[in-house]
This record gives sequence, C-alpha cells and structure tokens, in this order.
Amino acid sequence: MIVLAIGDVVGSAGCEYLRRVLPSLKREHGVDLVVANGENAHDGNGLLPADAEHLLASGVDVVTGGNHTFRQKGVWDLLDESERVLRPANYPDAAPGRGFALVDMGYLTVAVLNLMGTAFLEPLACPFEAADRLVERAGREGARIILVDFHAEATAEKKALGFYLDGRVSALFGTHTHVQTSDAQILPAGTGYLTDLGMTGPAISVLGVKPEASIARMKDKLPARFVNAEGPCLLEGCLFEIDNKSGLCRSVTPVRVRE
Repeated sequence: MIVLAIGDVVGSAGCEYLRRVLPSLKREHGVDLVVANGENAHDGNGLLPADAEHLLASGVDVVTGGNHTFRQKGVWDLLDESERVLRPANYPDAAPGRGFALVDMGYLTVAVLNLMGTAFLEPLACPFEAADRLVERAGREGARIILVDFHAEATAEKKALGFYLDGRVSALFGTHTHVQTSDAQILPAGTGYLTDLGMTGPAISVLGVKPEASIARMKDKLPARFVNAEGPCLLEGCLFEIDNKSGLCRSVTPVRVRE
C-alpha cells in the first residue's frame, strides 16, 4: 500500500492548490490512501465544515487536526459527526470529536491515529499513554496498517514517540511546525518516520503567513493580525510504501511540489 501524508494545509490558497495537484500525484505514485492535516485550512486558522469538505472532495481520505482544530466553533458538530475528520486523541473526552479513524480499504483495514505533543503546547494527556491505548484498539479492530499524525512542537518529542512506537505502527509523521525536515527514514523495527511533513500553502511566507505580519509580532512585540500570504504555493508531504501483510514500512520518500 502507498500512503501519502500531506503537511498542514494553510488557508484557501493551500486548499485550492491541493485540489489542483493531488489527483496527478495520486496517479503518478499509485497512492492508495491520503492523510492531510487540516487544522489551518480556514483563512486565518482553524477549520470549518466547508474547508474539511473541500479537502475530502479533493481526494483526502482522512483529515487530521492539532492545536487550532477547535478555533472555529462552527466545526465542532462536524467533529462529532464525521469519522474522517479528526482532532488529537489526547484532548479530554468532553472535547468534540475523536482522534481515531478506521478506513476500510476492502482488502485490509487502516487505522489513523491523531495525537498532540505536550512540550511547548497545551498540557494535554500524555501522548505516549494515549498512543498505547489507540494502538491496542487498532489491533482489536483488525487494522493491519496503523498511521500516526503526531502534531507537536518539539522535534525531540516527535522522535521519542517514533522510537517508542517503532515496530508497532506502520508510519509516524510529524505536523505543526510547517517546515519539512530532512530525516525521512525507516526506524530499526520497521516504522516509517519523518519529523515534520512541512506545509501546503503559500511558498513565500512565514509558515503560510505574510512575512510582514510575522515580523511585526516578533520584532515589535505588538499584537498583529496574522494574514495568509499570497502568491505561488507548494505542497509538501511524504510517501510511505507499506507491506500489506506485516504492516511495516518498505520505503519513505518526501514529496515537494511547487508552482
């Protein structure tokens, strides 16, 4: 099986660019399943039902989330209703939505796990303990392939969880920092790994935001409204080739497509 994991989709520009390039990417690489992080798909940040529906209609199979998932209250009902739009599983149970999805491919079942780090982010439940529970659940549900989107700030936390789950999940890919890392690899026990997928959206930007807005906030220390940048876009992510029988990774190939 070929899985394409796509880095944080930023704003309407990122959504539209994904729609333009994803079909050809899927054909070129024989992609069977697409997972994309959509927590910033709405202009500004967050996610609304129309944004999630746009991504799903564009060929994404599962939309994952992160610390901005709940920013737009208009998506809360969708999080409860949809089995393909996730939020991190280690939020409190009272939070809308779920952090676990099962995708029936006909010939096998794939589990997608969404977790969030706690280093430099909100003090949620331990992602390592949440991962243990979800991996066990995936096994009970008959999933032979298990994918993990770990939305986290600290690279060390991402790598630690990768090694912690090595051999127990098919692939773990990091999101949140919007900068694609150069450490694509197969860990010793067979788990595909990349610290951060990167982002999908305006290429000439600071993580998708107009550079002048980011500079104003960081240099002058004054409130500044983050506005999504314009101009040419890019799509970043990673291809994971996974053995259908063992559920372990055969190859890991970063992807970058730019206008």
